[in-house]
Amino acid sequence: MRVPVVLLGGVDPDAMAATMVGLQFDLPNAVACRHAIDVERGVLTRTVSDLSGVVETHETVLEHACVSCAIREDILPTLERLARDGRWESIVAHLPVGAEAAHLCAALTWDTRMARFLRVSAVVAAVGSRHPVRDLLGDDLLAERGHHCAHDDRRGVGEVLSAMVEHADVVAFDDAVDPVARGLVAALARPDAVVVEGCHALGGEVLTGRLHQHTRTEAWTSPVRTDALPDLRAEGVWRLDLQSLQPFHPDRLLDSLERLGAGAHRSRGCFWLPSRPGRALEWDGAGGQLSIGDHASWGLRTPFTRIVLAGVGAAPAHLREAFDELLLAPDEAPTWSAGEDGFEPWLGPIREVA
Repeated sequence: MRVPVVLLGGVDPDAMAATMVGLQFDLPNAVACRHAIDVERGVLTRTVSDLSGVVETHETVLEHACVSCAIREDILPTLERLARDGRWESIVAHLPVGAEAAHLCAALTWDTRMARFLRVSAVVAAVGSRHPVRDLLGDDLLAERGHHCAHDDRRGVGEVLSAMVEHADVVAFDDAVDPVARGLVAALARPDAVVVEGCHALGGEVLTGRLHQHTRTEAWTSPVRTDALPDLRAEGVWRLDLQSLQPFHPDRLLDSLERLGAGAHRSRGCFWLPSRPGRALEWDGAGGQLSIGDHASWGLRTPFTRIVLAGVGAAPAHLREAFDELLLAPDEAPTWSAGEDGFEPWLGPIREVA
């Protein structure tokens, strides 16, 4: 029988610690495996514990202080070892602060050898109740809070936490929160995700069941998702779903990225450029910080542009107009050169991705 694993992620160490304690008590005969990355020392610390106390602690010197190295060198091997040990019926995997569960989830899903011993039963995102809106939509960097995962980790807190919420089966606040914060989380999370104030509200049978379905999660978090969004019924929260079959104009987009990307809101989706017609390009922003990248080939799909934005208060009046102005008009002549469009630093040379 495969051992269920609950993956716990977050950007607030206190919220993660409180959530882990709750999970340990709620899950049947659980063992918790907590990993922490010390970037300055280049060390990954592992602490394994159950209700009887600490079972083991160990430090691993990482070749590179980063999440991928941590997953490969210690997190995956430890989870497999704990699953095969036979002493415990469930595992809580407390990931390093700022480490997204999506990376580990994919590895556990597609590794057929690991799948013989364990399965991901739930992905939990722990959210601090002190200032959740700021954490999701502010412009702080993980490094400014001392929670970066590598020396060159320049990710924003909002970018990371929003992605965690969107990927989660359960979003757990560590205490009571106001309706606006809860509504914002509900606007970002998968429609069937569970939002709770303390994991104790769920119970072990739910968490070790089948909350996590990898294909369902991938469909929601995909930059090229096409499903209609559910109605947003949250006071004080707004969402815009901007769509077009037209591409963005490369020159206007390069000059005016901040018109859509700047501001205290979450934005994600996909777009295409007439200079790279075969590529689906990813848009990923939060708190005024924006990342764009090459996602995948469109294949046989018709290219489209879709950016979904969400925030609190009133939606900025200029966003829809800005989106429309960035689009290439059907009768508009190209103004960029055939071999360059200005997006090479982010998307690579056109000849390599077209």
